[in-house]
Amino acid sequence: MTQHTNQSWGGRFSEPTDAFVAEFTASIGFDQRLYHHDIRGSIAHATMLAQVGVLKPEERDAIIDGLHAIEADIERGEIEWSVELEDIHMNIEARLTERIGPVGKKLHTGRSRNDQIATDIRLYLRDEIDTIAAELTRLRQGLIELADREAETIMPGFTHLQSAQPVTFGHHLLAWQEMIARDQQRLLDCRARVNILPLGAAALAGTSYPIDRHVTAELLGFARPAENSLDAVSDRDFAIEFTAFASLLLMHLSRMSEELVLWTSAQFNFIELPDRFCTGSSIMPQKKNPDVPELVRGKTGRVYGHLMSLLTLMKSQPLAYNKDNQEDKEPLFDTVDTVRGCLRAFADMIPAIEARHDHMREAARRGFSTATDLADYLVRRGLAFRDAHEVVGHAVAFGIEQGRDLAEMSLEELRRFSDTIGEDVFEVLTLEGSVAARNHIGGTAPDQVRASAQRARDSIRALPAHAHWHVSAEDAQ
Repeated sequence: MTQHTNQSWGGRFSEPTDAFVAEFTASIGFDQRLYHHDIRGSIAHATMLAQVGVLKPEERDAIIDGLHAIEADIERGEIEWSVELEDIHMNIEARLTERIGPVGKKLHTGRSRNDQIATDIRLYLRDEIDTIAAELTRLRQGLIELADREAETIMPGFTHLQSAQPVTFGHHLLAWQEMIARDQQRLLDCRARVNILPLGAAALAGTSYPIDRHVTAELLGFARPAENSLDAVSDRDFAIEFTAFASLLLMHLSRMSEELVLWTSAQFNFIELPDRFCTGSSIMPQKKNPDVPELVRGKTGRVYGHLMSLLTLMKSQPLAYNKDNQEDKEPLFDTVDTVRGCLRAFADMIPAIEARHDHMREAARRGFSTATDLADYLVRRGLAFRDAHEVVGHAVAFGIEQGRDLAEMSLEELRRFSDTIGEDVFEVLTLEGSVAARNHIGGTAPDQVRASAQRARDSIRALPAHAHWHVSAEDAQ
């Protein structure tokens, strides 16, 4: 058994808590990372209580000074967390009372740990969203600048992982950029629903003290107070929504990772990743393994699991708060950590990619990737597309038999399949002619790639300020 019952709720209990139960139900082992946000919320709460006359100014000042001192102790590593005090809230409140005396006990007036933790998580997640949004901006910028540099680099485009039509490497990179841009839009949309203040809902029904929740919301930078006290303490939709965003983001990073892994292989040899993003083999000295994209690809399942965990956690909870909700933090925290790590790796790695232009071009030259261009040429000369499709199919079969691409055949050989083919056919059979012909918005022509890159830059400049907030080296670590 523990030595005594918990001071925050033990008045009606006749025996101490079982020691195992105390450890089993405690959350201080993982929610201690919320200390800054818990203190920030408490300072705002104390400030509001003084404004409405519940606290005297000198009591407010003592509480705020004490909280700042505790925060400094935590950051110096001078706090030992107590399992018996259960969570970050009671650990801080107990130390506050030790430091400033009985007035510390007045801090909890008009609030509950239910609305307190809901506020802490939203403050924490809002800060993390701003950091992640800035990393998404950095990744997008890296993709855009690399795409601009590689606007004329020809590579094969694939369907079913079979050579389909030539595209530019820049066009392919901007496809990745579009994925990440949608993810960033989803994240910023999620932020709006995170930015609602639960504090003041108390345990579930509000409080009889004359609090002013609008004051607290303004002090903490929330858009508004939550409308309903029952919903305020029990809602975890925002955490699920963030984890859904993270799942989509990791799915996109995983698709990118798969292509990076393929492209670095000897069979493709399209790109080179710097050594600092790769590892070697303990037995095969020639190996250079693309561990960063492989690991990001693997972490996708981890984030998917957290999404399912949170959905399952909430699926049958009655209103309002239940102890089940203690289980929301570890999946959310790990999702945040995983997303930040994966984005930092990608934002650092993408600009350092070196394209192997000759290998990309040679791969595009193989596989009859300009066959559709020949069919389009025949259609412009009067053939129905289905007839043109058949003509080109016969030409491809001949090319396979001879081991030559369409552009390597003579005019006489091509005219064996259709006498509508003229000398100008080779203008459309070249790789450059093929990509240049797709000269419309969304197409792979180099001019369109550059124009698309500029529009993407403009869209980044139009983002709200918190999507650009600088990520310091300390934060990144």
